Amino acid sequence: MSSRQPIRTVSFIGLGLIGMSLLRALKASVPAGKNSPVMSGYDPSFSESDREAVLCLGLDRFTDNRNELFSADLVVLAAPVETNIALLDELKELAPKSTLVADVSSTKTMICRRAKELSIPFIGMHPMAGKEQQGYRESSEELIRGSRVILCGEPDDLNSFRGTLLREMLEAAGCRISLMDAEEHDRVTACISHLPQLVSTALMTRCAGALESSGPGFLSMARLAASPWSIWRDIISTNSGNIADELERFSLELKELADEVRRNDRKKLEGRFNEANRQHTLLKEMNRK
Repeated sequence: MSSRQPIRTVSFIGLGLIGMSLLRALKASVPAGKNSPVMSGYDPSFSESDREAVLCLGLDRFTDNRNELFSADLVVLAAPVETNIALLDELKELAPKSTLVADVSSTKTMICRRAKELSIPFIGMHPMAGKEQQGYRESSEELIRGSRVILCGEPDDLNSFRGTLLREMLEAAGCRISLMDAEEHDRVTACISHLPQLVSTALMTRCAGALESSGPGFLSMARLAASPWSIWRDIISTNSGNIADELERFSLELKELADEVRRNDRKKLEGRFNEANRQHTLLKEMNRK
């Protein structure tokens, strides 16, 4: 079979917030007059009314037939990461060798390693997007449009014909693409994604007795504490070393800050504020690009 096969069919395993948002963004990005890939999907938690609802949001076909789902040109694993890893063995057995597999998990080392062991054409995708509310009802193409999507994979897969087409589809959907190896991805996201979540979680439990006196500033800081354990369980278990390292480094930073506050070291505290202000300005500029 030719290695230059187009992407005419896409299957999504898992139709939650990110899976459905990505599906809707890809659908919306197809120029008028051109055929969109046929989008099939499955989610084991769905009721009949859920199935009908996602068909109205852009899914072309809901099916639990694994042979049909895994025979697509592109299969997107959008379940929790440990489920996605387990599905790779089934994909190896049922999917054609030409099928490109991708995932939207928040960790990449374990799933990329397993895909390589199984010799599955695989690209790890991580849309740096989300919100506390979960489920397909909260999905939107705007959640993906303009977001950064980190891609991880072997050069042969990233640069393959279908790998190139996937990147073009993401760019057409308004995504900003970054390339990383899986290990670097997990170190970076432990710092800028997983650490903030756990700091917000700890902040909420630390301040639980004083919430009635809080204002909008505290609410903004504590926003991530609304994220459910069911989402974070697999993330933590598949990136525990990097996350623990970041928590330990941050605890040392907090200890230094506490010492500066106790000494009322205004010079050092002013320097911290000024540097934080500068970094925040840079962050806003990055997100406007």
